[in-house]
Amino acid sequence: AELEELLGPSPLAVEPGAQRVAVVHPAVKWGPKKSPLTTAELQVAEAVALVNTLQNWTVLDKIIIPTKNPDKKFIFGKGNFQVLTEKLKKLPHMTAVFLNMERISSLTKKELEDAWGVKVFDRYTVVLHIFRSNARTKEAKLQIALAEIPLLRSNVKNEASQLDQQRGGSRYIMGSGETFLELQYRLLKERELKIRNALEKLRRKRSLLRTRRKKREFPVVSVMGYTNCGKTTLIKALTGEAGLQPRDQLFATLDITAHAGYLPSHMVVIYVDTIGFLTDLPHNLIESFSATLEEVAYSDLIVHVRDITHPETVLQKATVLSVLKNLNLPSHLLDSMVEVHNKVDLIERYKPTEENALAISALHGHGLEELREEIEKKILVATGKKILTVNINLEGPQLSWLYKEATVQNIEVMAEDGTARVKVIISNSAFGKYRTLFPNSKIL
Repeated sequence: AELEELLGPSPLAVEPGAQRVAVVHPAVKWGPKKSPLTTAELQVAEAVALVNTLQNWTVLDKIIIPTKNPDKKFIFGKGNFQVLTEKLKKLPHMTAVFLNMERISSLTKKELEDAWGVKVFDRYTVVLHIFRSNARTKEAKLQIALAEIPLLRSNVKNEASQLDQQRGGSRYIMGSGETFLELQYRLLKERELKIRNALEKLRRKRSLLRTRRKKREFPVVSVMGYTNCGKTTLIKALTGEAGLQPRDQLFATLDITAHAGYLPSHMVVIYVDTIGFLTDLPHNLIESFSATLEEVAYSDLIVHVRDITHPETVLQKATVLSVLKNLNLPSHLLDSMVEVHNKVDLIERYKPTEENALAISALHGHGLEELREEIEKKILVATGKKILTVNINLEGPQLSWLYKEATVQNIEVMAEDGTARVKVIISNSAFGKYRTLFPNSKIL
């Protein structure tokens, strides 16, 4: 019952129905807030793509307005703010403004909503709304509920200051010795603890599954990348899993999903699909998904997929690498990462400029054999598995043992003496057991 309550309707959810949105981008012309890897036009294009992800949301207009200091209360200078307000007032039946900034304070939000007469969203609230629309599992829904806590906290602070202005006199609630703000903060703290406890239970359950997987010694490959770079399409191509339905949409994958596939040597690997990344995602939004991303730390290899056709592909790479560094992953995982340049079918005669990057088209299957070989090579190093040929007696139990405990690749039967040469991929621990059980078996 408590879990159902936590997963209930969000107080921050946008009312259902159509939204006619004006996308407003504060273009920082100079200073530390200006990104050298992108342009205002490309940043607006990504904001439009975010809006288009949502059902019944349409973009009425895209407006770029310069600003020196986006941290000011009204974000823009007085003159530019007036110009922007006049433009917005002329838009027919506008219901919301999407201010393409990481996060605006609740005070700024209120001032802007009063000035423009419509709802104002920032990247945090729009991305949260997309997450809410795409969340399927309890874990994803809990992680979104956790990401909402900072927003609820700042809304409460705003509400309390308004009540103080209206009320005057006593700030305490019915002699409880607790102010409205203290009471609300306490309730939010309790809610946050309940969500974290529920997520911890799910984390422990996943840890148990991970232990079982380790026992069976399936190597794990985490497939990561900027949102909509083609991760799910690549996993579908590598595993042939018909049930996977990639969507041309930002944040289509919110939950960790695992899919089995074969490498050239017939070794089974588990490909893990993960949440995509986005530039200017607030830190605590990523933090709330840390339970999901924690899975990456336990993988044997990371495949970083890039949409090489995207005009901001360099910025996208920097974003992904920055998030991966902040996850405190083991250094060997970051050093052995395989970089994949996807969608090369859309570029004539594409050649990667980065050393060791592999050019592929997940959609058309181009370059997948080379990728499988590269994954296998790295997995053998990461897991300490060996490829060996052993001489066995066909009448003994060795062959059935090898089929059970290792990956049999090839059998060459010598009928004249009832033996066979068996090529296997075997882990160090299984090889140790084999030597103990069959000390007379010849290793070639």
